[in-house]
Amino acid sequence: MTRRILGPFNRVEGDLEVQVDVTDGRVAQAQVNSPMFRGFERMLLGRAPMDALTIVPRICGICSVSQSVAAARALADASGVVMPANGMHATNLMLACENLADHLTHFYVFFMPDFTRAPYAKRAWFAEGQRRFGALIGSSPGNGLHNRAAVAARARWFEVMGTLGGKWPHTGSILPGGSARTIEATDRVRLLSRLREMRTFLEATLFGAPLEEIAALDTAAALAAWHRRAAGSDMALFLDIAEDTQLSALGQGPGRYLSYGAFTDAQNLPVLGKGVWDANSARTQPLDTTQITEDTRYAWYRADSGKTPLHPNVGITDPDADKPGAYSWNKAPRLGGQVMETGALARQLVDGQPLARALVAQTGGNVQTRVLARLIEIARILPLMEQWLHALVPREPFYVAHTLSDAAQGAGLTEAARGSLGHWVSIENGRINRYQIIAPTSWNFSPRDAAGTPGALEAALVGAPMDTADSQDSVAVQHIVRSFDPCMVCTVH
Repeated sequence: MTRRILGPFNRVEGDLEVQVDVTDGRVAQAQVNSPMFRGFERMLLGRAPMDALTIVPRICGICSVSQSVAAARALADASGVVMPANGMHATNLMLACENLADHLTHFYVFFMPDFTRAPYAKRAWFAEGQRRFGALIGSSPGNGLHNRAAVAARARWFEVMGTLGGKWPHTGSILPGGSARTIEATDRVRLLSRLREMRTFLEATLFGAPLEEIAALDTAAALAAWHRRAAGSDMALFLDIAEDTQLSALGQGPGRYLSYGAFTDAQNLPVLGKGVWDANSARTQPLDTTQITEDTRYAWYRADSGKTPLHPNVGITDPDADKPGAYSWNKAPRLGGQVMETGALARQLVDGQPLARALVAQTGGNVQTRVLARLIEIARILPLMEQWLHALVPREPFYVAHTLSDAAQGAGLTEAARGSLGHWVSIENGRINRYQIIAPTSWNFSPRDAAGTPGALEAALVGAPMDTADSQDSVAVQHIVRSFDPCMVCTVH
């Protein structure tokens, strides 16, 4: 057996190291290390509750809107305020804009460029993959053409955020009582124009088909038939590559999938369902958030009182960099003591998207199904955005005022692009006396818990083939890690 440390990983938000034990050319055991502590939870202590809306978006420059939404919902829960319908739609639009941009970036900039590396140079699809997805180095004419187009489309896309929230990242318009920026009829025309531009790019380049056709795919056979029809699209090329490299055999997850429910409708209900999908029973189970705990046995934090994993309502973040046996700044979130996977695949499974369920029933949660779930979600998000824009009623309220008592508690749950994000706040004497955050990558990249159970990525890496001993990394390990789309700065907040 040999032990290797892989990292730091490029094209990852924040610092990440993976230690693997290799036996007979395959990973026998893995430990995932978040090596950087940032301490946003501690920064918030003693501050006025509304300060959270300015501070927590700075956790991350990629998913700042998601952090804003979670914080606003936690404060809304503490105050009892309910957003008006326009505020719900505007918040949905900002969150969807960020999530769609994240999925687009993941596919074109983070994930697909790995297939243009030297180990794949002899594959039949390599030249075409390099032409579309090659790394953006200098001018490089003829290399990474679709990457460039996606980055340009993404840049135009964030003009939507300029209208909705004033700026991105770190918009300050998301509040417990709604949105501070109203959207007028003229704004809606401009926003619909940007949505049409993005729809055109997606349908011409990524999918080679209408978004509604992708969203309606419901079986493996339907996907194969579409694949034959849209052979020139980027999603079709991904399927070619996935089949040739057997991505469906890489990175099997824990089989339990968590979603807090994505977006909200005018009745304050989730648009995409919430719950837990169990692959073994193929059933959605109700979500009991009181069963969420954070285990610190292998994290660099002092043991919680009684050494029992605590719910984030009463959680403690007390660093101990010299703690024996610890190997990560990430705590180990669990739901009812069980490891969960979260992200686009979890959302689609919980919501009952038939293709996602069919593929997971066939091959499980793996690299291929995680990437496909993001693409399916892109096809579902943009039409929803069109609906929310049309549902806005100009000159109706986007915001209602709220008041916070000197003593209150609240929880704010949302779905970021990478998965389930939760903020828990406790207020005493008009000040924050406790603030806990569990980010999506906290769930997926968690260390072992006190029972020795590995986190989702740690388990998914077991069995992955490793390159020769003198190689600094493994393409298989890279694919598995990137399939979860890690955001380490959110993980260690």
